[in-house]
Amino acid sequence: MTNAFIVAAFASLLLLTLACAGSEAETVHTRGPAADQAPASRSQPVPTQAAASQRQQVTRESAGSEAPVSRSQPAAATTSASSASGRPAPTPRQPQSAAPAARSTSRETGGQGQPSATTFRDYGRLDFTETDVDSVSTFSLDTDRTSYNLALSWAKEGYEIDPSSVRAEEWVNAFDYQYPPPEDGGSFSITTDVFRHPLDNRMHMARIGFQAPMVLDATPLNVTLVLDSSGSMKEGNRVEIARAAAETIRDSLSSRDRLAIVQFTTGVKSELTVDHRQPGDRDISRSLDRLNPGGSTNVQAGLNEAVWLADQARRDRPDAYNYIILMSDGVANVDATDPFAILGSSPDRDAQNPLRIITVGVGIENYNDVLLEQLAQYGNGWYRYLDDEDQARITFSRDNWLALSTPFADQTRAQVIWDPDLVRAWRIVGYENRVTSDASFTEERREFAELFAGASTTVYYELELWSEAQRARTTDLGTVELRWTDPATARPWRQHTSVTGQPDTSFDYLGDPLTRFGAIVALSSDLYSGIPDFGRQEFTYLLGDMYSLLDQLQALNRDLGRMQAYNDFYFLLEYIAADVADMTPEGPSGTGSGYKP
Repeated sequence: MTNAFIVAAFASLLLLTLACAGSEAETVHTRGPAADQAPASRSQPVPTQAAASQRQQVTRESAGSEAPVSRSQPAAATTSASSASGRPAPTPRQPQSAAPAARSTSRETGGQGQPSATTFRDYGRLDFTETDVDSVSTFSLDTDRTSYNLALSWAKEGYEIDPSSVRAEEWVNAFDYQYPPPEDGGSFSITTDVFRHPLDNRMHMARIGFQAPMVLDATPLNVTLVLDSSGSMKEGNRVEIARAAAETIRDSLSSRDRLAIVQFTTGVKSELTVDHRQPGDRDISRSLDRLNPGGSTNVQAGLNEAVWLADQARRDRPDAYNYIILMSDGVANVDATDPFAILGSSPDRDAQNPLRIITVGVGIENYNDVLLEQLAQYGNGWYRYLDDEDQARITFSRDNWLALSTPFADQTRAQVIWDPDLVRAWRIVGYENRVTSDASFTEERREFAELFAGASTTVYYELELWSEAQRARTTDLGTVELRWTDPATARPWRQHTSVTGQPDTSFDYLGDPLTRFGAIVALSSDLYSGIPDFGRQEFTYLLGDMYSLLDQLQALNRDLGRMQAYNDFYFLLEYIAADVADMTPEGPSGTGSGYKP
C-alpha cells in the first residue's frame, strides 16, 4: 500500500513547534486508614458524577472481506475525537457521567480481513469534561494487557485489527516504565508528569504511574486449574499452549501449595477431575496428559465445579490464597454464556478471603474476549492472553508466578481531582470500562482491581489548561488519591499526592524516553479504537496523527531501540497506520525485553 501522496498532503499538519526543557515531576505520598469522604478540591467543592451507565450489547455481523457496518454517534460526540497538530484545541463539551453505553461486535469474516468469529465489546471513547461541570475522575486501576497482545498476535499473522478490540489502557499497561519502588513495603510509589501534547502544542498531557512494592509472602496457595477441552480447542495449538501453561504453573508451585484440575467440554469430565493435592501428584500429571479436545463448551459447568473444589480447599486451609485459573478461547455455547450469569450461578460470598478468578485466553479465530475479560474483572482477578507455548512458560515461570500469585492490593481504585483554576478541561485516555461513579470511590467492590506484588499501572490524561497554568514552570494541577484493601487483613488503606509537573515542557524535551513512549502508545491506540465513530474530516486528521506519532516513535529509537518491546510496538504502529491509510470513513477496504511479566 503506497500512501506517499497522502502523507505529503498532510505534511503541513504534522509540524510541531516544540521548545523548553523538562524534568521529572516530584512525588509525595502518605498512607493511612481510609476515610468515609472523598477528598475535596483545593479550590471549591466539586459535584459527584452519576453512576456508570448500563452496558448494552449489540451484535454486528459481516461476511467475507466486506467492510463492517458503520457505527456512528451524533456529530457532537465525535468533534474532538482526534487532537491532530494544526487544529484548534478541542472545546470541551458536557461530560458523560461515565463510559458511553457499550456496543459488542461479533464478526464472521474470512480471507485477509479480521479473524473469523471473534467477539469484542466497543465501549466508545470518553469525551472531554469541563472542570466547572465536573473536575473529578474516578476509575479502577488496570493491569491487564490482553488487548495489546491480541493486536500484536493478529498483526504478526497478517490480520486486520478490529478497532473494537483495542482498549487503550491495556496497550499502555503492557509495558514496563521502570517506576521507582515505594519507600516501604506497604504503600505505592506514585509518579506524575505534565507536558505539552505531542499532537497539539496548545494542549497538554499528564501521566500518573502507580507502582506496587515487590513483597515476599510465604502464604500457601490453593490453585484450581479449569481447562477447556472442547472441540474449538482443536484449532491451532490451543491445547498445547494451555497444557504448557498448566504444567509450568504446576512446576512453579511449592510443596506447601495445593493444586486441583477440572476439565470441561459439554460438561465436566469427572474422570479427569482431581481435587486439591500436592502439585507433583501422579493424578495431576495424568489429567494434564489426557487434555484432548472434543464436544461443546460449557464454561459454566467448569467454573461451578472449580468454585466448589476451591471453596472446600479454602475451608480446609483458611490461611491460603485461593486462585481459580480458567484457560479457554471463551467460546461458551452450553448453559449460561453471559459472564454475569456464569459468575452468579456459583457466587463467592467470602469477601475476606476471596476466590480470585484468573482468565487465560488462547487462539485467534473463534475467540470471545468479552467473556474472558469480564469474568476476570468481576471475579476479582486478571486476564492474560497467550500466543504460544514459549510465552506460556515465561508468563508462569517460577519467578513471575511468585509475583503474580502474591496479591498486594484488593479493590484498588483511584480518584483524580483537577484544579478548576488551572485546568479548563480533561479527558482520560482509555479506561472506558473501568470508569466508575465518584460516589463509589469510598466503597469496596469486587470489580475494582486486584494488584499483585510488583504490579504497576499507568494512566494518561489529555488536558486543556488555562493560560496562567501553561506558563508555569512547575505547578500542582490537582490531586490523586488511591484506595485499596489489604488482601491478608481486609484493612482499608489510602494514599494521596499532588499531580505535579512542568506544563511548559515540550514533548521532545521530556527527560524520560519511556514517558514519551507511553504517551505515543496511549494516543495511537486511543485514536485507532475510535475509528468506527470518525467522520470524513476526523479520518483526515487521524491519518496525519498516526504518521506524526510514528515519527515521534522513530525519534526514540536511539534510547529504546534495543528493547524487544519497542521494536514490537514500532511494527504494530506501522501496521495500524497502514490500515488507517487503506480505510475510508465507512470502514476497512483492504486487508530485559521492556515488557512486564
